[in-house]
Amino acid sequence: MSVMDKLKQMLKGHEDQAGQGVDKAGDLVDDRTQGKYSGQVDSAQERLRQQLGSEQTGQRETGREDPPR
Repeated sequence: MSVMDKLKQMLKGHEDQAGQGVDKAGDLVDDRTQGKYSGQVDSAQERLRQQLGSEQTGQRETGREDPPR
């Protein structure tokens, strides 16, 4: 069993919370890099949400705008 399969089992029923965690982690990286890699971070967030089965793909719930590039 792969690590991703184990994560999916652990997160079953908590996909929305996992998606929120992915968003927060991406926001932290964007903040620390001053938005320099925001395109790559957004792509990674989207792929993680798809892998983890999050229902909120592409939605940001932080209420903040993306930092300028």
